[in-house]
Amino acid sequence: MIARAQRGMSSMMWTCFAVFLLWMRSGGCTEKANTSDLIEYTAADFIDKLQSGKTMFVYFQHQVTPTISLFLAELEMSADALQDYGVMVGKVNCNKEQVQPYCTGERALHTAFLFRAGKEFSGFDLDTVFDVNSIVAEVLFAILREEIRYVHTDADLLAMEKAARGKKDIVLGYVRSLGTQEHRSMMATAYVYGSKYQFILITGGPVLEHLGVDERSVSSQVWFLHCRVRSVFTTQTSSERCHLTRMRKPLTTLNLHSFLQLMEAPLVSEVYDDPSSVQAPHFPYQQTPQVFLFSRPATEHLDRDTATTLAWRLRGLALLMLVHRQSPAVKTPDEYNVAYRLPEKSLELKYLTLHDLDEVLELFTYQEKEEEEEKYDAYDEENDAIFELLDDEIALSVYENRGNMLDMDLITQLTSENFHAAVAQSSLTVVLFYLKWDAVSEAVLGSFIEVAEKLADEQESKADVDSTVQMCAVNCVEWTDLCAAQSGGSLPIPFQPITAFPSVLLLRPQESAQHYKGMLGTQALHRFILMSRPASPALLSTQEEVTSFLQEVPLPGYKPDRVLGVFETQTHTGVSPFTEAAKSLRGEVLTGLLTDGLAEKWAAEHTVDLPAVFVFPSWRTHPATLSVSTSAEGLLTQINAALLHPLPELTVENLPSFLSLGKALLILFVGEEEDEIGQRQNQALVEEMRGLVESGGWRMEPYLACWIHLGRTPAGMSVLGLYLNSMPPLPALVLTHLPSGDEIYQYPQNTPIVASSVLQWLQRIEDSTETPAGTLGENSWPPAVDFYDFLKIMDTQEADSHTPEEEEEEEEVDEEEANVEEDLVVEEETDSTSSSPAPDNNPNTHSEL
Repeated sequence: MIARAQRGMSSMMWTCFAVFLLWMRSGGCTEKANTSDLIEYTAADFIDKLQSGKTMFVYFQHQVTPTISLFLAELEMSADALQDYGVMVGKVNCNKEQVQPYCTGERALHTAFLFRAGKEFSGFDLDTVFDVNSIVAEVLFAILREEIRYVHTDADLLAMEKAARGKKDIVLGYVRSLGTQEHRSMMATAYVYGSKYQFILITGGPVLEHLGVDERSVSSQVWFLHCRVRSVFTTQTSSERCHLTRMRKPLTTLNLHSFLQLMEAPLVSEVYDDPSSVQAPHFPYQQTPQVFLFSRPATEHLDRDTATTLAWRLRGLALLMLVHRQSPAVKTPDEYNVAYRLPEKSLELKYLTLHDLDEVLELFTYQEKEEEEEKYDAYDEENDAIFELLDDEIALSVYENRGNMLDMDLITQLTSENFHAAVAQSSLTVVLFYLKWDAVSEAVLGSFIEVAEKLADEQESKADVDSTVQMCAVNCVEWTDLCAAQSGGSLPIPFQPITAFPSVLLLRPQESAQHYKGMLGTQALHRFILMSRPASPALLSTQEEVTSFLQEVPLPGYKPDRVLGVFETQTHTGVSPFTEAAKSLRGEVLTGLLTDGLAEKWAAEHTVDLPAVFVFPSWRTHPATLSVSTSAEGLLTQINAALLHPLPELTVENLPSFLSLGKALLILFVGEEEDEIGQRQNQALVEEMRGLVESGGWRMEPYLACWIHLGRTPAGMSVLGLYLNSMPPLPALVLTHLPSGDEIYQYPQNTPIVASSVLQWLQRIEDSTETPAGTLGENSWPPAVDFYDFLKIMDTQEADSHTPEEEEEEEEVDEEEANVEEDLVVEEETDSTSSSPAPDNNPNTHSEL
């Protein structure tokens, strides 16, 4: 008796301690001293702590940006929580002293490091540890990598069940995405119970189908797999699978702890007292209903089997008591065979006469269904309200079409296991890397499927096997190792880690990956893929091949730019930089290479000296001839300059490429023509602007003269209105995106737009005698959700553009201005991800288009 009492006290003490520990780690204790737990280590301190073998989570700070400041604030708040797990949190200021190799290299700029046992244990991109929950969850996930398994398929889960059979029960958690509060709760619980249960984590995929769960479910869930003891259902279904019990409550640390305690409760408790004399459940079962089944002496064995079967079905819902009527203490009338007590009415018992076990289940499952329906209704109402207020057309479109399932039959789902085999079997593989929870990713996935359908229709009509394009996708929520370019085998991953979503890569066997940087709509992506199929450069050896190259139309109605390199021999020194430049232009420009005798003949016909590069812009009838540069970069600059239209028409698609030139934009806005007179007027204005470029000569070098047709590009109306805070009469001439500042200038409305007057107006602006009509940056569109802030690209853009003097000035900017500045940068990046790459040399561009 004494030993049993000691064991009971020990068990109760452990339970109380576990509850207290989990409560502390879930943020239960909020009354803390106002001190910073984020320690700034010197190089000597860091080395000393590292050699001591302590676990440390450290960020090596190189610069101070608004984004890094926010991360450091979250890191400081996470120090409290991680301290409970024996993890020290700190930073090293690389501007004060260097710690090799962490204070050098591009990777260290955007990575926080976990050290354990005196060496680097793991590295985390900052876009995966963006707040306290994600920091704690990811760090614990790394520490517990041996205790927590991540399964992708039902076969993987079955193998885990077989291994655990008779040894350990399994706790299976589904979280919709990593780095969330639910993910943190799973990790915190695994830290306490990891030696007792086998923890498994999933984020979607085929395993959910086995569990009978719709992946579009709004909440994370947990299942307890009874593998240590066989249930009565084992022989009825499959001896290989463990019986499942689902946790009905939301996934929080305390709910999960209570659920695990409930799984340890006796399956059936036999009592010889009347239910009215049985006390309500004590801690930790005080929130669990009680069900009483009455047994008669004549059917005691059968009643016990019935109670066991019902107890398995009620597992996680209620505690079951088998009441023996042969005891004189049982006073309940014989007409009743079931009684139950609810936790909120612990003194009230209800007696029933039921004829089927399902009727007992309905007492609790009906109430559960009502609660689920109320929860989903509340969720829908909340999201409807959010999307009514949300100024995000992409998110709204995805939400409105959430019930339409995408047809993924033409898309190959890539995994870590099939990646290399899939890429090797096709001459061109186009891969979309996306996040399933991201609205932009969902929208782009729809466009990606449309491209696949177009390509399938085109390839059916062609017998050329080499022209086959394989369209693939990777869900980076599920296949994090592949998206992080972590190879589990002997073959390396042919691309750098994916840090911006969605991203499209073009892969060819034995070649490095090609990043698609254009718009992610159906038409633009389809055109880029078709332009990427020919070799770049194409080797031309006959006159017929040359003629075909110059006349080839990869897409009906589309006239591409072409570049032809002409050299005496294939071993000429200029061939190498030309080939490198051609690879950079692949997908946007058709390139060809002509050598030997045919090249000499071509040169003689066109009266040029070899070597030479011919540029055939789509907007002109005769080619431009370039001299061969000794470097690919120099040649690319020459080619792009030759391809640039002297007066381009701005569209949503081509704006980013023009912004990348770093010139001020002199934009003529013209309206949609209602008749032939309007057409002639607009044409005359465009011709006048073209004359301005020609007559201005060197004076027009700092400016890119262009025009927007508001009929073909309606977005231009919003742009013009935002520039000037009102809609002016058309035509309107505006100067914006000045490298020297954010001012916007409007050409005087009552002055005719003629070349000489425009040049005088530009001179007044240069002399600072003209008054600006507005400034860029007065309007900002912050992301709809905080975790849309992808730190990698944004910080790269800021780092490329900031000088030490600018960094000193930024330190003087107050927190409010820093937040506004961050919002502007985030908007740039969202725009660049969905349309075209943001220019590296102009990170502060206005994203109005």
